[in-house]
Amino acid sequence: MNRLSFIKQYILKPKTVGAVLPSSKYLANMMMKNIDFDTARYIVEYGAGTGIFTEKILKARKQNTVVLIFEINIDFYKLLKVKYEKEQNFYIINDSAEYIEKYLLMYDIPFIDYIISGLPFASLPRDVSSGILIKAKKVLNRDGRFITFQYTLFKKDFIGQFFDNINIKIEIRNFPPAYVLCCS
Repeated sequence: MNRLSFIKQYILKPKTVGAVLPSSKYLANMMMKNIDFDTARYIVEYGAGTGIFTEKILKARKQNTVVLIFEINIDFYKLLKVKYEKEQNFYIINDSAEYIEKYLLMYDIPFIDYIISGLPFASLPRDVSSGILIKAKKVLNRDGRFITFQYTLFKKDFIGQFFDNINIKIEIRNFPPAYVLCCS
């Protein structure tokens, strides 16, 4: 999917597509620095978009690590289904991250080590955001991490209601610059 198609999706569905352009490789690399791929058994991605984070996860994971991604935008979902159709231990869901527990049961996944989120919490309804974060905290392993990025720190305190620790870094080589929040 080219940049023009991505912009079109943003214009058509601004509440579910949180950015005008896809995330940069620099932002993707910063997000991945928070994952210990040697020990990760189960990784979930919320809001995979065109797959910039997905690609990094799949390249770095161990062969037996299970990856489950959620993408609610049907056009992005179809793109990802075709792009990654041959991947093993990989499941893509065209549904809201609010329903993660249903899919963990379906795929016999007992817990999650890492959740990578590209969800636009600033534009999602508060009750949807709360539901997603409550369930994220519930399904994470005791030492698990919820890693998200946001373009402002407007939702930092809101996200902080669900996690005890938040480590924040900024990636300026993204358009727009983005804050990475690693929550535990």
